[in-house]
Amino acid sequence: MFDPNSPDLTRPVQALPHEGPDMPAFVRRHRSFFILLVAVAAQILLLSLQITRNNHVPLIRYWAVEAFDPLQRSLGGLMKVYVTAYRTYGHLWRAEQENQELHIQLVAAQAQIQRLGEQAEETQRLRTLLDFKNQLPFQTAAAEVIASSPSPLDQPGDNSKVLTAIVIDKGSDCGLTADLAVITPEGVVGKILAVFPHSAQVLLITDPSSGVGVTIAQSRVQGILKGGSNSFCDLHYVMNEEVVNHGEAVVTSGLDQIYPKGLQVGTVVNVGDGNIYKTIAVKPSVDLNRLELVLVVLKPTAAEQQALNLPLRPQ
Repeated sequence: MFDPNSPDLTRPVQALPHEGPDMPAFVRRHRSFFILLVAVAAQILLLSLQITRNNHVPLIRYWAVEAFDPLQRSLGGLMKVYVTAYRTYGHLWRAEQENQELHIQLVAAQAQIQRLGEQAEETQRLRTLLDFKNQLPFQTAAAEVIASSPSPLDQPGDNSKVLTAIVIDKGSDCGLTADLAVITPEGVVGKILAVFPHSAQVLLITDPSSGVGVTIAQSRVQGILKGGSNSFCDLHYVMNEEVVNHGEAVVTSGLDQIYPKGLQVGTVVNVGDGNIYKTIAVKPSVDLNRLELVLVVLKPTAAEQQALNLPLRPQ
């Protein structure tokens, strides 16, 4: 049994010896050896400072260079890579900035070119309109097309085709009245349908309710031109016996007392025989979908009345 008063338990426990030698004691025991080792190292260092190699380079410097050369080369290579990458990034960033600036300048230049082109085209149109105006034997007023609108002739609940019209920026304030002819240098556009203080509505010749007294230029056959389908006009009341050829020009006859005589209207594009009258399709000489500037024929004075019955001299 366990006896706490046993004499073996009262003995002091002896410390176990260290597994390794005591380092200070080891150094003291071999102090002479370490002093000799330090003296030899110092002597070698002094000798390396005095001994020189080729080109009078001290040996210690040679050893230092050889020892640190790999590290220096590695650091130099890394620094070179870093500098190259930094310069490349800087060049790319500057190139990107220049690219953005050039893109902005290109867009601005394209807009400027487009604006100048539109101004040049408008100037050319105005010059052509002015030259045509000066050749006319009657007075006209220039107007700008500002809108297009359905004809007021359409009634609610009417399923018929919507009548096409345009709106110009001249009205009763400029002396305009209803039934005045509207023309361009290319030919007849239509007539004024309704007049307002500062604008007017123009009924186009392609509208079925319009009517223009015309003459076929070569054969001098007369008829009435009305709006047809697919932006074409139909020439009515031309007898089957009359000779009408494809491509003949159609001009105003002046018999409707609205359009002056001799104005270009269109070109015959299709001819066929009907029961009594021919079916003749005429393509308008004016592109009515691209109208911008027009001339309104004003009411003639007594001195100009005779000139209205004379054909225009060719341009």
